[in-house]
Order: sequence, then C-alpha cells, then structure tokens
Amino acid sequence: TPVQIKEFGAVNKIDFSPVPPYNYAVTASSRIHIYGRYSQEPIKTFSRFKDAAYCATHRDDGNLLVAGSEEGSIRLFDINGRAPLRQFDGHTKAVHVVGFLCDKYRIFSGGDDYSSNLWDIPSATEIVSYSEHTDYVRCGCASKVNADVFITGSYDHTVKLFDARTKSSVMTIEHGQPVESVLLFPSGGLLVSAGGRYVKVWDVLKGGQLLVSLKNHHKTVTCLCLNSSGQRLLSGSLDRHVKIYSTTSYKVVHSFNYATSILSLALSPEDETIVVGMTNGVLNIKHRKPEERKEKSRKKRQPAYRTYVKGRTYMPKQEDFCVSKPVKRVLRKYDKLLKSFQSSKALDAVMEPPIRLYTPEVTVAVMQELHRRGTLRSALAGRDEKQVNLLLTFVARRVIEPRFTPVLVTVADMITDIYQPVVGQSAIVDRQFLRLQEAIGKEIDYQEELLEVLGMMDTLFATFTKKRATYLEENKSNGLTETIETNMN
Repeated sequence: TPVQIKEFGAVNKIDFSPVPPYNYAVTASSRIHIYGRYSQEPIKTFSRFKDAAYCATHRDDGNLLVAGSEEGSIRLFDINGRAPLRQFDGHTKAVHVVGFLCDKYRIFSGGDDYSSNLWDIPSATEIVSYSEHTDYVRCGCASKVNADVFITGSYDHTVKLFDARTKSSVMTIEHGQPVESVLLFPSGGLLVSAGGRYVKVWDVLKGGQLLVSLKNHHKTVTCLCLNSSGQRLLSGSLDRHVKIYSTTSYKVVHSFNYATSILSLALSPEDETIVVGMTNGVLNIKHRKPEERKEKSRKKRQPAYRTYVKGRTYMPKQEDFCVSKPVKRVLRKYDKLLKSFQSSKALDAVMEPPIRLYTPEVTVAVMQELHRRGTLRSALAGRDEKQVNLLLTFVARRVIEPRFTPVLVTVADMITDIYQPVVGQSAIVDRQFLRLQEAIGKEIDYQEELLEVLGMMDTLFATFTKKRATYLEENKSNGLTETIETNMN
C-alpha cells in the first residue's frame, strides 16, 4: 500500500542519495525536505530560499546537495549542515536545472535566461557560459563516463551536448517538442529525451541517430528514470501514468496509475522504493513487498512397512474375482521431448552423463529416431563449443562398436558437414575432429586386415573341403569293389 505525504507545493524534483541509507531529497515550493526511506516526516529541511527552489541533486558521494532557485542563484549545501556552503550568481532568471559533473568539483546549470553554465565549486566562480538555446532550459544531466560532458534540454525543441573543453556545443539533437527531461545511460552511449507525448532514444556514438520513438502516453511526458541495472526505463506524465519499458525491446512491461498529474519520479538505488511527486503537492511512496519466506513444512510421518506389504501374499480363491489395476507408465524425459517434437532438447537429454556413459544404446537409439524423422541435422546444428566437443567425444569413442557404427557414421558425417566452416576457430573442437579421424582410420585398417585374414581362411576352408571329399570317394569305391568280389566268390 503506498504512503502519501502532503508537501507545500508541486513536487518538481525527487533525488535519491547514491549512498546508504538512501535518503531522498524532495524539492517543493521554497523548501527541500530530506526523507528517510521509511520516514513519513522529513528528517532534515533546507529552507533558505526567498522564492521557489528547483532541482535539488545529490553529489555521487552523498555529502553535498545543490539546488537552483526562482531568483536565479544556485546554492550548495552540506547534507549535514543547514546554511549554504556556496552561492553561485550569474543567471538572470530562474535556474530550473543543476547537477554535478562526475569529477565532483564542478556544477552545470541551465536557466530561463536560455543559458547553460559551468561553475567551479572551490572558487565559486563561473568557468564557461553557453548561450546556444533559444528558449527556457528546463532539464539536463551529466555523463558518468566523461567528466567534461553534460547535456541540456530546452523548450526550443533541442537537446545539446556540451564539452567543457570547447567553447560551443559538440552535438545538437532535434526532439521535435519542448524537452521536459533528458537521461543518459550509465555507459554514456544512449540518450533518452522526453517532450510532448514522445520518449525518444538516441545513439550518441553515432552522432545522435534516432533509435526508437515511443508514444505510449496521451499527455506531456514530464520525467524519466532508469533502474539500477539499466534494464528498465520509467516515464511519468501529466496523464497520471508511470510507464515501465524494457530497454531491450522498448515495449511497455508494466504501468502504474496515480491520482493526479505527475511532475517528478525517482527509483531507489536498490529498486526497492519508487517515489512519485504530483502537481497537487502529494508525494506517493511505494515499497517493494518483501518476499515471504516459506516455512519449512514438517516432514510427514511415512506409513509403517507393514502397510506396503499388506495383502501382497494373498492367494485368490477359485470363486474370487480379480480386478487388476492398470500400471501407470512413466515416460522418460527424452521420450516426453520426442513426443512433443523437441528434437534438440531430446538430444541434450540423452547426452547427459548418466545416459551417455552407462547406457549409450539409448543415446544412439534417440539419434536413430531423429534421423528417421528427418530432424537430426537441425538437432545437431546451432551448438556451442562445449556441446560440439561433447558430441564429437561420444562419436569418436563409440563409432568403433559394431552395433553403433551405422548410426554414428551418419552422425559424424552430419557434424562434419555442419561445423566444417568453423574449423580452426576452436582448438578443443579441432582436437576432437582429429581424434574422430584417427579412430575411423584405425577402424578402416582393422577392417582391411580382417578382410585379408578372412580371404586366407576362405582359401584354407576350400582346400580342406576338397581333400575331405576325395578321401570319402576313395573309401566308397574300395568298399564297393570288396562287396562285388565277395559275392562272386
């Protein structure tokens, strides 16, 4: 259930501290409140502003906080103090965007005077000022990879990338609508801009090429946010919705609905808390529900042994009717996969060590069945180095067994045909191919020698048969002569 806190005015910025205990700063009206993750009352307040405060942002170490103001000044606060440590004056109108560069010693800002400035913290002086925008500068962010790069977005429909080492912007991107929020991915390669009803993703490394344009809101998108892993992008809008996109497909995977229009949005560094600020001054905090630990179920007492053997020895009488209970047939894993036509997974199942080593006839039988179905080639294809190595090891070891030879020769032929283009890329696979070649070569030599021996034995058997027949004929003729002579006598 969300926690709701009423602020003094519209919440224009929420920023989580990047260090534990992950407190967050809320900028609303002329105050900045610091809240603990589970506190419903502010644990600290910065209220030294004559007019509205804007964009309170933490430094990477969580020790400093910088904020802009309606009167045009920028104030730097120690998170443990109250009075400002530094004040930067140079903007002539309200400063809506401020932030730290990743070197921690410089601040960038953007204001309603169309300028984007860079400030030095130790000396509290302006380093450089860029006046390239032609309308209010309302959003910005700094690169976490390069300490000299920062980005600003303006109501003149453009996003500009500045490098502190140059006197002008190094890249300009046309968003097409007044830009309300910009966001850089941690790698610094992708930039997200929000304005109008659109959220657009740009490839900075390709000179600001548009990758994808998202139009899932039906009112102006006001804020953007990334989760800790960079796999989810969140956008808040005046249409009262927060949309969550997958950064791999850029499709909406979830959505939150709120009571009024959303101005600001933040996600805690551990993705445990989502905080949303609205136009009516309400702060909405949602915590991830803790995973309930499953209680270890008590082990049920098994029935006594006599329960299982009861009635086993009973012999039916002549007048008894015997009802036989059909035996439930349990299919093996590979049989289930074959039944559902998952040929590749069926082959994986029979290549597991218990089957492959102790019952190789099962492995070969499944290969034969896949060949009969015509799916053996597709089952063998698309395998990585480890799987190809396993297949070749099995084939090289078992191909010399007469009962397996017809099937495994076909398998070896298919593997060679499929993976011939990648020969030379893996020393392990190449070694197995050489082993297979050696095993088949030795087997051919044995077969040739056996054929020679068989030829010799056929000759010997033929000679023995001829001699034996001659000897029998001699005996028969001798016996016949003796009988005739006896009768004549």
